[in-house]
Amino acid sequence: MKLVILDRDGTINYDSDQHIKSPAEWKPLPGSLEAIARLTQGGWRVVVATNQSGIERGLFDMATLNAIHAEMHRAVNQAGGRIEAIFFCPHAAEASCECRKPKPGLLREIAARLEVELEGVPMIGDSLRDVEAAAAVGAQPYLVLTGKGRKTREAGGLPPQTEIVADLAAVAARLAP
Repeated sequence: MKLVILDRDGTINYDSDQHIKSPAEWKPLPGSLEAIARLTQGGWRVVVATNQSGIERGLFDMATLNAIHAEMHRAVNQAGGRIEAIFFCPHAAEASCECRKPKPGLLREIAARLEVELEGVPMIGDSLRDVEAAAAVGAQPYLVLTGKGRKTREAGGLPPQTEIVADLAAVAARLAP
């Protein structure tokens, strides 16, 4: 079975500079649920890798994060898709942890837990952190132009192998034609 790794905020759902702090604030981007369903039905294992510094900052707690993720699972399942696992970093950038993207610790944890190699695995996100983390482990970085994606593209400095696509649906169409 094939693996694909997705960022959450700005890739699957709308992002917010104030963080997504409740299930009510979690709103899927147009076509993202169907894209995950397409990937699932195309034989892809879908996992999410997301920085969630709002936990360390005290903006929400683990119960709230679990409720947000339960809402995401419900919506994806209703669309016919499946997210196999969600891996997250609860730390703020100042913590200098190994799991906060762009550092590759979160992706290495995915590889270890799922017992897979990440070479060439699609990693889809909307920020420089996402594509840098992907490149650091030999995964194939995809930058979506949703969320912060347009600003990220304009800022430049992307890893050379980064593929730029309109949104998650465009990647799903490539990977699961």
